[in-house]
Amino acid sequence: VQLQASGGGLVQAGGSLKLSCGASGRAFSSYTMGWFRRAPGKERELISSVSANGGLIYYDDSVKGRFTVSRDNAKTSVFLQMNNLKPEDTAVYYCAADPKPDSRSRDPITFDYWGQGTLVTVSS
Repeated sequence: VQLQASGGGLVQAGGSLKLSCGASGRAFSSYTMGWFRRAPGKERELISSVSANGGLIYYDDSVKGRFTVSRDNAKTSVFLQMNNLKPEDTAVYYCAADPKPDSRSRDPITFDYWGQGTLVTVSS
């Protein structure tokens, strides 16, 4: 599976962005998809994930209520709608695929495939 993330950019605090991640490969619909971010000076962290059928969704507390993950298996894509952005959301965002269809893992090591990352910068 090859992943390509897009949609990052510069936005003012309180603004919104929508990240997209397109995938190649027929197995997309069987993977749990995750969105990670790496902020300057911090470890990479999982902020959201969605199971293969969309029935199991995870949000980190830091984004709960502001970010919404979704996927379209027919279009082999996963999305992250980010609202009410804060300066602390500034990071490189990565989409990743875990081959387990209903994974609850937050460990990057279980995600076998990664996109190239897209930079989100939130100004105060």
